[in-house]
Amino acid sequence: MTLTESHITTLLEEVMDPEIPTISIVDLGIVTGIDIEHDAVKITLTPTFSGCPALKIMEEMVADKLNGENIKNEVITSFEKQWNTNMISEKGLEALKKHGLAPPPRHKGYIELDVLSDTPCPLCNSRNTTMQTPFGPTLCRSMHYCKNCLNGFEGFKPVS
Repeated sequence: MTLTESHITTLLEEVMDPEIPTISIVDLGIVTGIDIEHDAVKITLTPTFSGCPALKIMEEMVADKLNGENIKNEVITSFEKQWNTNMISEKGLEALKKHGLAPPPRHKGYIELDVLSDTPCPLCNSRNTTMQTPFGPTLCRSMHYCKNCLNGFEGFKPVS
């Protein structure tokens, strides 16, 4: 079998984020390198945050997936390139919403706190929401309340 980037990407789309199991690591945008040399592949992952507790787990999940396909591999985590929320695919934004998280808005690099205040409810799509606190259960989330459907929800913070 000839290894291609497309084939490897398809396999990695089956590896789900351990914290948000509705989104693949590909759609989350953390697979930032697929280098194929002869019969082996080197996968580079860029974490959403340097202190992400799931880093080693994701490395192992990628290695396990490729090992299960009998593909020689090396999986590394790199901090050379900074991850940002614009790296999340459109499919990934929908997956976040399916998980009950308000997806982050697209941005041009500068993000003001006001952006968090205008977060639509992922449950009913209403913009009649308020931010309760910019600090959620993880560094990448904020807490909100929808005045329309009367539910609390988390927003995925935009990161530049």
